[in-house]
Amino acid sequence: MRTTRQSLSGVLRPSSEVAEALEQGAPIVALESTIISHGLPQPRNLEVAVELERIVREAGAVPATIAVLDGVARIGLDKSELERVAGERGLRKLGFRDLPAAAALGASGATTVSATSFLAARAGIRVFATGGLGGVHRGWTESQDESADLDMLSRTRITVVCAGVKSILDVPATLQRLETRGVTIAGFRTDEFPGFYLHTSGEPVDWRIETPDEAAGIMRAQDALGGPETALIVANPVPLPEQLDPGLHDRVLAEALAEAERRQITGQAITPFLLGYLVRGTDGASLEANLAAVRGNARVAGRIAASWSRGD
Repeated sequence: MRTTRQSLSGVLRPSSEVAEALEQGAPIVALESTIISHGLPQPRNLEVAVELERIVREAGAVPATIAVLDGVARIGLDKSELERVAGERGLRKLGFRDLPAAAALGASGATTVSATSFLAARAGIRVFATGGLGGVHRGWTESQDESADLDMLSRTRITVVCAGVKSILDVPATLQRLETRGVTIAGFRTDEFPGFYLHTSGEPVDWRIETPDEAAGIMRAQDALGGPETALIVANPVPLPEQLDPGLHDRVLAEALAEAERRQITGQAITPFLLGYLVRGTDGASLEANLAAVRGNARVAGRIAASWSRGD
């Protein structure tokens, strides 16, 4: 069946501000909504959502926080919609695979990296800011557990500014997987892949860039060369003064992994369990490092989007 503009508008709806920015070719930065609904306690989650949008605006771009409300993918949320995502109990967590069911059944949910990347690109947005990506889980050879983020980034032309992948994952295996799938990684003012809560994972990156203009240049080269519609990952580390203490991180993560094994926690439950354990075990310091990373990523993403839009 041929997809029409009318049928698309029934499942994907930009806000008036985002629609105008798209029409004018103005810079836009997509933001995911799971950090609002599932990553932070109330009322701080709404405060952070508003803060991230402000940071994007100060960097020269239009923020487009993405969520699915009543079956419709909203590309950009107004005040009441942000409040709904922050306050509605039982809001689903939607990956890419969940989007058709949510649309057909009129469900509501916050979007993960895979869903946000897809919806942003579908709407015509090229730049997306988030905290950390999903990846290959520890013990992958036994569980075959790999985030849907990796597959989506291997077939979606979008630039994702992040602080690496979540440090609870197998970082070397994740980087190898991204290389195999043809996803370009550029360290933003760093030669090492960030460690999410930590300034570095200790793993090298092949390419280093110093400015948003250089990131935009890579994006234009992607388009000029053609080829598979893969993503560009701009790996932006959390500043050293704001990272989680590496010794504390390693100790608490080891405890969390041991506890997960003892309780036989696996599959989709493992990531929220480990992240929650880190928050509790570090007295909230891991959460503060995460937020410091997201703020920096939103700022860099806004500047990249502005450069991309100018065509410098």
